[in-house]
Amino acid sequence: MSHLQLVDIDLAYAGNRVVRGLSFKLEQGSIGCLLGPSGCGKTTVLRCIAGFEPVSAGEILLDGVLVSGKGRHLPPEQRRIGMVFQDYALFPHLTVAENIAFGLRHANREQKQARVSELLRLVGLGTQGDRYPHELSGGQQQRVALARALAPAPALLLLDEPFSNLDVELRERLSYEVRDIIKAAQTTAILVTHDQHEAFAVADEIGIMHEGRIQQWDTPYNLYHRPKNRFVADFIGQGVFLPGMVLNDREVQVEVGTLKTEVPVECGVGCAACERNCSVDVLLRPDDVVHDDASPMRAEVVHKAFRGADILYTLKLASGAKVLSLVPSHHNHALGERIGIRLAVDHVVTFQGSEAGAGALQLVQLPG
Repeated sequence: MSHLQLVDIDLAYAGNRVVRGLSFKLEQGSIGCLLGPSGCGKTTVLRCIAGFEPVSAGEILLDGVLVSGKGRHLPPEQRRIGMVFQDYALFPHLTVAENIAFGLRHANREQKQARVSELLRLVGLGTQGDRYPHELSGGQQQRVALARALAPAPALLLLDEPFSNLDVELRERLSYEVRDIIKAAQTTAILVTHDQHEAFAVADEIGIMHEGRIQQWDTPYNLYHRPKNRFVADFIGQGVFLPGMVLNDREVQVEVGTLKTEVPVECGVGCAACERNCSVDVLLRPDDVVHDDASPMRAEVVHKAFRGADILYTLKLASGAKVLSLVPSHHNHALGERIGIRLAVDHVVTFQGSEAGAGALQLVQLPG
């Protein structure tokens, strides 16, 4: 039995369906994430789970108990759910320790002190209990908010864009810290974010949302390497589509070479395997295109983005099509320079070819 289960939930405002037939499961101790662009309905789903919004259809179950659906709507205070908000929502007139203890209404003084001390150590603020929120950094305030949400030992922890008010460097570091804290507390959690880096850093499983639906619920690895549709492929990571031609169910030809795959090539919905000479669009990630001075295939550098250890090159092929390549930064090439490239594709991802893609296909015979 799953710890949290959503079954075909709908939510509509004034006849407008914001959430549409959405389902997923989360096991005890797992961290899930709803990831998607603004307006896709991810925060609304979080509010439904918390009990702030009644579902129009479907069911939400927590530990097998129906909390929303079929004429039942358990109020938020009875769901044993903790929440962490993007604005922290700390009480400015209370100390850090008092903020953490706020939800421990039914504990005696000794129990409160023991729990607060435990959580201060867990979030790395063991000596900060007597300070006030305004005396802390943004990252420290967020850890206090997390400790306060964990204090009553909730059945489920919900995090709504918890890092959005932090700078980029702190956001990245804190996301890893938050994952470690949640795992150490053995708490089941759901994160809502529009930032895939946060999602990948925190979550075990991620649901990509678009227009009120989950497009794919999967591990970060599978979302990146095995996207189920074009929206997921476009939203996760960086990459480009090159037109290709299926040689057989294990090989696809693109402009820069032949790709081999261990699984049958699929070109579209309802297509179990492509026929020979079927046109497809092939997804190439920056790590699929390797800079190799010895390669006979050349591409022109048309843009470069320095990233410290790496440079992300935009390269123009002979046909005019462009690909991305992530290259160690000691390979520093000038705009307009032609560099050698080769493919190193472990996961061949194809979708039904567009008309434009099929017409643009140019096969290049490599020497040797």
